[in-house]
Formats: sequence, C-alpha cells, structure tokens
Amino acid sequence: MSVHLYQIVVVGIASVMIFQGIKEFAKREAGQTVLKLCVRLLVWGGMALISVYPNFTWYLSKIIGIEDNINAVMVTGFLFVFLIIFKLLSAIEKIEQNISEITRKEALNEAHDRIQKLRLEILELKKKQ
Repeated sequence: MSVHLYQIVVVGIASVMIFQGIKEFAKREAGQTVLKLCVRLLVWGGMALISVYPNFTWYLSKIIGIEDNINAVMVTGFLFVFLIIFKLLSAIEKIEQNISEITRKEALNEAHDRIQKLRLEILELKKKQ
C-alpha cells in the first residue's frame, strides 16, 4: 500500500482541526458545545478515514445504498463544503460576540463619562449656591 501526499495533508489538517476543537471545548470557549465538538470529530475524522482508506467510500456507498463509488465521493465533497460553512458560521459567531463586547464597553465608557460630567456640574452648582 503506497501513501500519497494528499493522504498526509488531509490527515494532518484533520488532526489539527480535531485537536483545535477539543482544545476549544476543554477551555470552554464561547460557543463551543458538545454538538459542535461531535460534528467536528465526525466530519474531520471521516475525512481522515476516507483519505487513509479510500475504498471505505465504496463500503459506505453500499451501506447507504448509493450505487456508484463516485457518488460516495460526491457525498464526501458535500461534507467538506458543510465543514467550510460550519467554520464560517463559527467565525461569524465569534465576530458577533466581539462586537457585542465592544459595544458594551463603549456604552459603559460613555455612561461613565456622562456621570463624571454630571458630578462636575453638581459641584459647580453647589459652589454657586
């Protein structure tokens, strides 16, 4: 059995993505759920499995009921596209959280500045009386 470059690359990327998912889940980063971790493990684990054992798609196609092996490869492609969408949604979620945090900080800073101005105005009014 010969090993191809694409197999090494896919297994390497899959390993990094799985490790990153487990690390984010272990750190309890915002937005990381058991479901997201399971999906990540399933998708990237599946990609690694298919790259190491390309004939697995043939067995998978027989189990699922897909007649041609090329259809199983197409399903794998759809899984890859799904993964990309999943990653984009995760990135968008993080950006939304960052925007919310920045907005809250700005609102607190503006409120603090307004309170300071009001205190100064009150002190000036007391001095005039």
